[in-house]
Amino acid sequence: MPRKVLITGVSSGIGLAQARAFLELGDQVYGLDQKPAPDLPGDFHFLQVDLTQDLEAVFSWVDQVDVLLLTAGILDAYTPLLEMSRELWDRVYETNVRVPMEMSRFYLNKMVSVGAGVIITMCSIASHIAGGGGAAYTSSKHALMGLTKQMALDYAGSGVQIFGIAPGAVQTGMTQADFEPGGLAEWVAQETPIQRWTQPEEVANLTVFLASGKMASMQGVIVTIDGGWTLK
Repeated sequence: MPRKVLITGVSSGIGLAQARAFLELGDQVYGLDQKPAPDLPGDFHFLQVDLTQDLEAVFSWVDQVDVLLLTAGILDAYTPLLEMSRELWDRVYETNVRVPMEMSRFYLNKMVSVGAGVIITMCSIASHIAGGGGAAYTSSKHALMGLTKQMALDYAGSGVQIFGIAPGAVQTGMTQADFEPGGLAEWVAQETPIQRWTQPEEVANLTVFLASGKMASMQGVIVTIDGGWTLK
């Protein structure tokens, strides 16, 4: 039976790859993004929305899902604290922490009531270590990891599985500046043990596995997919 999958940040990068992967499985995908809708075949539905401004529109649009993928996030240009504006700090935390919390709270309540469901947050290697971003991004991803683990613990007996995915350097539109002349792309590839950037499709394949229900004993795991970066 097709599942109902809700994905934030669906118009590009990891979110787009996730949408394609679940549509290929025959699932019904609901996508959210500030940017225009991607052109996707299959049972795809789209709502263009700023999640920091209008979550009620989302909850009215789709009130219950089987799989919630909280993929959308923003960077902070590696800004250190003494150069960080309050506006940038608030914007990063609104997108990377408050929106996933609010969406989790709404859909988790429905999942608990039926005793089934999967929630997957998009953490980062910056959830574990410094250097993956600036002060706002790194601390926000630490907070998201903590939220993910605590939800998983609190609702482990409910039938709902909750995970986080912690990518390293993924080649997406969000990291496109690193591939400009003088960017960090070549250095990052050289410093990554597998000698390349992770591709969005690889993160999507991991997402499909975590959402499959085949590993019912897994709960609250933050799965790193970083080409070996954090092994060093």
